[in-house]
Amino acid sequence: MSPKKTLIFSYGTLKQGFANHSLMQDLISTNDAVFIGSYITDLHLPLVQGPYGVPFLLNLPGSGQHRVRGELYSVSDSGLVRLDELEGITLGHYERLPIALTSENGGVPAVVQAEAYYAHRSFAAEMWRKCGDVGFDAFTRELDKDYVRRDLRPKESSFRDQIRLFCSSN
Repeated sequence: MSPKKTLIFSYGTLKQGFANHSLMQDLISTNDAVFIGSYITDLHLPLVQGPYGVPFLLNLPGSGQHRVRGELYSVSDSGLVRLDELEGITLGHYERLPIALTSENGGVPAVVQAEAYYAHRSFAAEMWRKCGDVGFDAFTRELDKDYVRRDLRPKESSFRDQIRLFCSSN
């Protein structure tokens, strides 16, 4: 019996060429992940940047003006543990939830069910308002210029505290 695999949609820093893709490369090298291809969300969803330029997909279907572009990976259970840790699942930064996607690789369009790391529901609506109800269709090199790697962020407050400050600031 082969190990269980979960399809994971990556829309931000885990994508090829971005800051956290080294984790995906590590998972690929240990056979804990396989790149499937380029995909786009089936629904319009908001993709915004929060504190430190961190990209957040918001689970607010129909609120965004865009279908979001990203990459699809098949990930093992042990790989999922590492991704969940990076995404701060237990810290309330993100939550992993179902998402419907369509391939951008050509052929007959078919909807694929996967999972994605969405901004935690406790602050998603506030973050959408803070971003002026304006999102993006993809995390790009231009947006990446605002991204601050985790090791370069101030240590005196938690990322969750920074999210709260970001959402409540004028």
